Amino acid sequence: MRHLGVDVVPFRGVRVDAGGVLAFDKWPALYGYEWGGGRRGIIGAVRLTGAVVPHEDVAAEAVEERVAFLRAGRAQLEPVLLGYRGGDGGAAGVLERTAREETALLDAWDPDGVRHRLWAITGRADQGVVRADLGVRQALIADGHHRWATYRELREVDAAAGEFGLALLVDTGRHPFAMGPIHRVLPGLPLRDALAAVAGLFRVRRLPGGCVEALETLDGRAAGLEVRGNAYVVTDGRAFHLLDAPAPELTGHTVRHDRPARWRELDATVLRDTLLGHLWKVPTHDARQVGHAHDADEAVRRADGGTAVLMRPVGEDVVRELAQAGVTLPWKSTSFEPKPLRGLVFRML
Repeated sequence: MRHLGVDVVPFRGVRVDAGGVLAFDKWPALYGYEWGGGRRGIIGAVRLTGAVVPHEDVAAEAVEERVAFLRAGRAQLEPVLLGYRGGDGGAAGVLERTAREETALLDAWDPDGVRHRLWAITGRADQGVVRADLGVRQALIADGHHRWATYRELREVDAAAGEFGLALLVDTGRHPFAMGPIHRVLPGLPLRDALAAVAGLFRVRRLPGGCVEALETLDGRAAGLEVRGNAYVVTDGRAFHLLDAPAPELTGHTVRHDRPARWRELDATVLRDTLLGHLWKVPTHDARQVGHAHDADEAVRRADGGTAVLMRPVGEDVVRELAQAGVTLPWKSTSFEPKPLRGLVFRML
């Protein structure tokens, strides 16, 4: 059977029971999940050959490590986060009715004060409605590119792993995600060396204040300070400098030409190819030399002795446009928020 959209199927989930013991649920289910101020989605097993579109590159070494972990553990512990654009009724109607009429399997608050609720959708009619609705949709991977790549790679080396991967599907028309940046931490690159390498190739300006003021400038919210072209804030935690307006001949020489203009102009692309790869000579996939932080203050704290690079977020419209054209963004370009809680439902292989 050919699946033109997302093929999601029920499974017997493994959860913590009332006695604090991991146990299989009695019946195969899709799971309704609510978190982050009323955001809702459906957890199910998604066919790996369905209409699921990635938007970021992955690191081959990281996928290999995860494949080994899954082969040993035989369980998918965290869903891939997928966003789709739904319509009225369908999966959304089943979710709303389930939340209104059914008793939650879980209703709890996490340490950050976020409420999480989970329901089992076991009725075949409701499952059929959800599957029919999602079966004509395309889904974008919001978070979990390495998990998805791992599921697909595992299928090639271990036939017993099957054709499905654990996923959480969210209608982003009803429940949009916030798009955040992922900042970089370069522990082995002193700030003075970073600045010396870009001299004459980027516009460099020392910024007053600290992290808050730097982010306001980067986002174009600081009065009287123009930001042009690709822009970054580099800091060692003490001094903050704005880099922007790279020389066109520099990016023309260092950024690959076989991609659309939107991709070539991304901050993440110029960071990877021009700054890290060409000027700073830092390998992007070496975790010892390049760290990642979703929080700017954390990146600044970790920059002590090295350099933090503060980034701007990518717009969801750009992500979708490129993904639908089959073009992936550089690794660690985007962060979709808020993230779901891990470990609510496991799927055994």
